[in-house]
Amino acid sequence: MNVEFDPDKDAANIAKHGVSLARAADLEVLAYVEDRRFAEPRFRLYGEIDGEAYCLAGTDRDGVIRVIGLRRAHAKEMRRHVV
Repeated sequence: MNVEFDPDKDAANIAKHGVSLARAADLEVLAYVEDRRFAEPRFRLYGEIDGEAYCLAGTDRDGVIRVIGLRRAHAKEMRRHVV
């Protein structure tokens, strides 16, 4: 997966969630969910990194995923979105 992110946002994500946005490239995507709460089209990807469940918030910019956030996914989210 081809991803890009803001270095300052990466530092904030590491501080808050303990994971670098660079790890988004390792996400094995299991579910795609549109997020229509914003003016810019956004989505959430649910999947696994190293066998652990993760949630990625992002947007598509000319075929490259701009990562907004990456965090461990809650079991409830995985049950809801991953079949």
